Amino acid sequence: MTKQSSRLGNLIKKYCPNGVKFKELYKLTIWDKRFDGVEKEKQPNVRSFKHISAAELKSLYIKGSCNVQNNVRLLSTGQFDGYTAQELVGDNLNNDEVIAIPSGGSANLKYCKGKFVDSGNILAVARDENVRLKYVYYFLLDKNRLIESYFRGSGLKHPSMREILEIKIPVPAIEVQEEIVRILDTFTQLESELESELELRTKQYEYYRNSLLSFESDKTRQVKWAILGEIGKVSMCKRIMKNQTSSVGDIPFYKIGTFGKKADAYIKKEVYEEYKNKYSFPKLGDILLSASGTIGRRVIYDGKPAYFQDSNIVWIDNDESKIMNKFLYYLYETITWQTEGGTIKRLYNANVEKTKIPIPPMSEQKRIVGVLDRFDSLVNDISVGLPAELSARRKQYEYYRNKLLAFKEVDCREAANRLL
Repeated sequence: MTKQSSRLGNLIKKYCPNGVKFKELYKLTIWDKRFDGVEKEKQPNVRSFKHISAAELKSLYIKGSCNVQNNVRLLSTGQFDGYTAQELVGDNLNNDEVIAIPSGGSANLKYCKGKFVDSGNILAVARDENVRLKYVYYFLLDKNRLIESYFRGSGLKHPSMREILEIKIPVPAIEVQEEIVRILDTFTQLESELESELELRTKQYEYYRNSLLSFESDKTRQVKWAILGEIGKVSMCKRIMKNQTSSVGDIPFYKIGTFGKKADAYIKKEVYEEYKNKYSFPKLGDILLSASGTIGRRVIYDGKPAYFQDSNIVWIDNDESKIMNKFLYYLYETITWQTEGGTIKRLYNANVEKTKIPIPPMSEQKRIVGVLDRFDSLVNDISVGLPAELSARRKQYEYYRNKLLAFKEVDCREAANRLL
C-alpha cells in the first residue's frame, strides 16, 4: 500500500492543502422518493426507478448468470445476490449508477452500476458531477454502525432517512475521490477472488469427501459394514440440573444452543471432577454429536475441562484400533440421520445405534483422513488456509477504508502526512 498511499497523499497535498469541505448526504444525492420529515428544499428532485417483489426477484435468478452476456444484477435488501438474463426482466429493467439502502430490515448497503432489477430498496444517484457516487458509498459503508442505529421499529425496522440524509461527508477533489475508490476497489476485488477460491475449494472438498466415503457405489473397495451400536456404546454425560449451573464459574457447561460455540453456563469444579470420574465422560478425540436442534453437528473433544448436556450431546465410545475417531468425524457429515419428533427433531440413541456405516481397513481410514484433513484445514480452519487469509484481508480492507476516509473538515494536511 506504500505507493498507493504516497500517491493519495500527494493528491491530497495538491488539491486540498487547506482542508476538505463536508457536505450533508442530501446535498450529494437524489433519491427515488420523498421522505417524511425532510424539508422539500433538501429534496428538490426525485428519481424514478422500477421495483418488484422479493419473490419475483428470486424467481429471476439464474445460477452462473454473471457470465451471461448483457447480464442484469438482482438487488435485494438482504444477503441474496445474483444475476439474471436481460430477456427475462421485461419492463422491470433499470440502468444507472445507484446506492441502495433497504427500506426495511437492516443497513445492508449496496452499490450498483449498470443494469439491475430492484426489490425493496431505497435508491440514490449522484446529485452532480463533483461527487463520485462510489466514493459516497464507501464512506457510508464505513459509517454502517451509525446508519444501523437509524433503523428503528418494534418489528421490521425501517430507516429514518431524515437522520441518514444529515450524515456529513468529506468531499475532496474528484481526483482524490477517484484514487480512494481505486484503492478500495482493489481490496474489494482481492476479497472477492478469495471468496470465489474458498467457494471452489469447499465444493472440491465436498466432492472428495463424498467420493472417498462412498463405498456402496464402488464394489472394488474392501470394506465391512456395521451399525454404530456394534462399534461402541452411545454415551452421554450425567444430567446436570439447572440449579447446578451459573452464568460464571469454573467449568464451561455446553448446552445444545452453545454446542460448538461459547458457553454461557458453568458448573463447579467439584461437580465436574465427581461426575467426570463416576459417570460417562468423553475421551480426548471423541466425536461429540448434537442429538437435538441442529442434528448431527460435530465437535472433536479437545480434552479441555468442559461438561456437556445429557441426551442432547452424545458420542460413540468406540475402539480406535478398529475405527478412527477422525474417520467417524468425516463420515458423520455424510449421514442422513433418522430423527423423530414434530417441530423439534430429536436423534434418539436407538436411531444412532441402528445407523449403518462402512468400516474400511485401518490403512484406508488413515489415507482418507489424511486427504480430508488437508481439505478441511484449507476451507474451514480459521487459523490457517483460505478462511484465515480472507479474515486478514477483510480486516486490512476495513482498516484502510477507515484510514483513507478519515479527513478533517478544517485541515486535511494531517491526513496527507498519515498516508505518506
